[in-house]
Amino acid sequence: MINTIGKKKLEGVIPALILPFKKSGDINFELLEKQVSYLVSSGINGLFVNGTTGEGAWLTMEEKEQVFKSVKEISKGKVFLCAACLQPSTEMVINEIRAFEKYEPDYIVAVTPYYYSVPQEVIMEHFKKIAHYSSVPLIIYNIPQCTHNKMELITILELAKEENIAGIKDSSGDFISFTRGVYTSVPESFSWIQGEDYLDGPAFNIGADGIVTGLGNVFIEPYVRMYEEAKKENYQEVNEIQKRINELYEIIQLTGGKVIPAIKSGVALLGRSTKWMKMFSLTLGKEDIEKVKRVIIKLGLLSYK
Repeated sequence: MINTIGKKKLEGVIPALILPFKKSGDINFELLEKQVSYLVSSGINGLFVNGTTGEGAWLTMEEKEQVFKSVKEISKGKVFLCAACLQPSTEMVINEIRAFEKYEPDYIVAVTPYYYSVPQEVIMEHFKKIAHYSSVPLIIYNIPQCTHNKMELITILELAKEENIAGIKDSSGDFISFTRGVYTSVPESFSWIQGEDYLDGPAFNIGADGIVTGLGNVFIEPYVRMYEEAKKENYQEVNEIQKRINELYEIIQLTGGKVIPAIKSGVALLGRSTKWMKMFSLTLGKEDIEKVKRVIIKLGLLSYK
């Protein structure tokens, strides 16, 4: 049965939470608490837990449960929580939902099937089955650079009609399709969430409901202010804030597109994470960390340490 009692609107600023590790590969729960507390106290709306930025595809089920339970305890109901179930098949996603149900997430997140290429009708059936099973609303997640199965706009618009599908997080970078979707009539309950940091401002300016940001783990304040300005329809200020976010994005560009390692190193420099990746050899080296540090200093963020 679908639970709509006390449902929190899928909107606003939703950081894709990083996961600090010890050098041993164990989760650093002390720093996780520090990072979650920073984000929640900064005025965010929700948290995206065990997603791509949180290295969710490399976590054991036990680790995923530990992380979600910890985040829920730290956030104390102040923000909504999205539990990402990054599994390649319908049945595997449903099994993961079963494990998470006892923690009462506000939303479940699933990607398209992956590893094997599949047609749009299979993607459609995949999400419909998950939505039908889940006791909480489903967020469909379009990230073809990881799944190699892109959701076409026609598929998204059809899924938007499903009662238990709350919205889409679109990390495809296809802003033409995203814009067309925002401008298409869909049920009011369906939310358009942008997942590419370079497109946050433009997305708000065309009427998107919210953003999921990985980069915002480093410095979330501009994103929160951007959302507030967007609600006031202060589009020029939104553009100015996007310019600052683009400057922060240099930590990724200067390290050759090492997205998650660069983000984690940036947060580590500010004392809320470690640099260590779950896949240890992906951890950023000293030379790249110095590049990240120069950007952090240039933006005056070390004062936030």
